[in-house]
Amino acid sequence: MIKNIAIIGSGVMGSSIAQSFAVSGYSVTINDLNEELLQKSKNRIFENLSLIAEEVGLDEEQKQSNLANIQYTADLEEAVKEADFIIEAIPEVIEWKWELYEKLERIMKADAIVASNTSTFPISRLMEKASFPDRMIITHFFNPGHLVPLVEIVKHPQTKETVVDATLDLIRKIGKSPILLKREIPGFIANRLQTALMREAFYLLKEDVASARDIDTAITAGPGFRWAFTGPIEIADFGGLDTWQRVFENVAPDLDQSVEAPEIIRELVEQGKLGTKSGEGIYEYDDMLVSQKLNERDRNFSKLGKMKLEALLQQTKA
Repeated sequence: MIKNIAIIGSGVMGSSIAQSFAVSGYSVTINDLNEELLQKSKNRIFENLSLIAEEVGLDEEQKQSNLANIQYTADLEEAVKEADFIIEAIPEVIEWKWELYEKLERIMKADAIVASNTSTFPISRLMEKASFPDRMIITHFFNPGHLVPLVEIVKHPQTKETVVDATLDLIRKIGKSPILLKREIPGFIANRLQTALMREAFYLLKEDVASARDIDTAITAGPGFRWAFTGPIEIADFGGLDTWQRVFENVAPDLDQSVEAPEIIRELVEQGKLGTKSGEGIYEYDDMLVSQKLNERDRNFSKLGKMKLEALLQQTKA
């Protein structure tokens, strides 16, 4: 029975993952290197919960109850000593992860499940210097983790099936949609699909086929609109596989085949134009605009999530 959750790393992803468990009634402890980082996490979670409370109608008592489910500590041993499920959400530096796993081996419970939120490293790489591959698993949440339903699950060849089953069950209990990879592959599933789409988007931008805004609208008002409820493989079935055979044969030869980052991205990075974090990327931003955009995004995600949950409940009843 999984009751106590430890989140190692209090950044954007660690905070949102912790929130996902807390609102589902789990006892959560967030750990990071110092109190300053933990205070930022506490503020971030408070703001996120306030927005959600407005959108879904949580009262102040419910909000405070969710917040009370989260504890914060800079003491790693204190964070994990009673944890049944530990999620590592620290930066993507393999040496830091190996160092953390070495510490966990000495202080965590003998039956604790350890998960990583990595989107970069295969699980075999994570476990190169660790002795617990039988209870290790990847749980890759997507930003913002408290709103996006998808969680990619990757197991090690030695991961016990009981660990896989317990993880899938846990992720479903917090209202997420877990998918299990049959084998590890670079980029997992969602980022491979996303990268393929973005490669073509930047190719169209480079070739001046349309403006950046219109290329974005082509997705948000077109395929992205239906992808919220119907995936690409099912869309092919609905459209007719004979039709999609012709689409592939007609369009695929002309698609971008680049095997490196688009030139426009590399040029902008060299100029220090990194997107919202620097105030300019493909678009220009100021701090107020970024804040408004994120607030609008999260409110829309919250509404969409509510719709998807209602649709899922209807399917379950049927």
